[in-house]
Formats: sequence, C-alpha cells, structure tokens
Amino acid sequence: MSEPTPTPAPAPVVVRLPAEGPVVRDPRDGLDLLGEAFAHDAEWLVVPAARFGAEFFTLSTRIAGEVTQKFVQYRVGLAVVGDISAYTVASGALRDFVREGNRGRQLWFLADEAEFDARLAALTAARNGAPRVSS
Repeated sequence: MSEPTPTPAPAPVVVRLPAEGPVVRDPRDGLDLLGEAFAHDAEWLVVPAARFGAEFFTLSTRIAGEVTQKFVQYRVGLAVVGDISAYTVASGALRDFVREGNRGRQLWFLADEAEFDARLAALTAARNGAPRVSS
C-alpha cells in the first residue's frame, strides 16, 4: 500500500478594503467590518490603519478588544496595515497588544500589504506541512 499524499489546503480568501470608507469608532463599526468578511466568505480582512479612529487605538475605550474578539470568535483574521507608530509610541499597553496580536494567527498589525502577503504565505505553507524557513 502506498503512502497517502497530502493535498495542499486552498489559498485563504482575503478581502482587502480601501483606505477610503467608514472609520471604526465603536464596536458596531467593527461588526460592519466583520460583515464585509462574511459577505465574501473571507478568512482574512485586510484593513488600512486609516480606517480605524483614535478611539480604536486607545485601549481604555475597549473598542479594540471588543472588535478583535468578534473576529477571533468568528474565526476571521484581521490585519491592520499601515503606520500606527503615533499610537504605539504613546501607549505601552498598545505596544503590548500589537506584539501579542502579531504572535498569533488571527490578528496582525503590519506595515503594509506586502508584509501581510509574506506572513500569510508562511502561515499557509505551515498549514500545508512545508518546512519553515528561518530568517
């Protein structure tokens, strides 16, 4: 009997939102983002940082936690792409939140879409059993 051959998993469905559009200022706005993902059966939603208001990056408002928890709950990845350094410089708690998110597989804060594409490719390769390339 021959060994089974693994079949690679299909590439994840990714929805990339434009920078122009409604700004996430409260948890309901975050649900609207999740609705965008559901409308396209997306596994990942890539959202420019400009689409998030300062309220999102102020952790004491709990908006970031509520929004990201919904994404985790419904197993949809959320990638926030763009420069958020003005917020992370001002908040150690936010820096920690970003660092923890980036360690996982469902919430990423990245500089640009190229960084997202590279991380997603690595994640997909890992799911397909490919060896990891060390950097």
